[in-house]
Amino acid sequence: MLLVAESLPLCWRRSFPGGPEQAGAVRRFVGCLLAGCPYLDDVLLAADELVVNALRHTKSGQAGGAFVVEIARGGGRVVVSVTDEGGPGEPAAVAAADLDESGRGLQTISLTAASWGWHGNGDGRTVTAVFAGEWAA
Repeated sequence: MLLVAESLPLCWRRSFPGGPEQAGAVRRFVGCLLAGCPYLDDVLLAADELVVNALRHTKSGQAGGAFVVEIARGGGRVVVSVTDEGGPGEPAAVAAADLDESGRGLQTISLTAASWGWHGNGDGRTVTAVFAGEWAA
């Protein structure tokens, strides 16, 4: 049985050191892989938010830390995942107060992505956002 090329998912994975300057490197990585994606801005925003959360709230942001970004594309979907080195809290989309300077990342992802979720524990976790839409590229 032959498979149609468009039905096969494409998947890319890259490890990054746990420094704040890596957020820009992740945006460039994702932007190059998904050039022409009609909802690229939403995917880039999600990737950035997931990386910043990994750096702020997990061991990935500590000296010697690292995180992994995985991008998958297929079946009309783009999936962005960030795997960190774990931390004490669990990812949650909460409503930040009007004057809060942070705390809106996962809430924003929950409003722009088709779905999002996470799995893992204090030793490592993966947070994933799924985007769906037509893409002729």
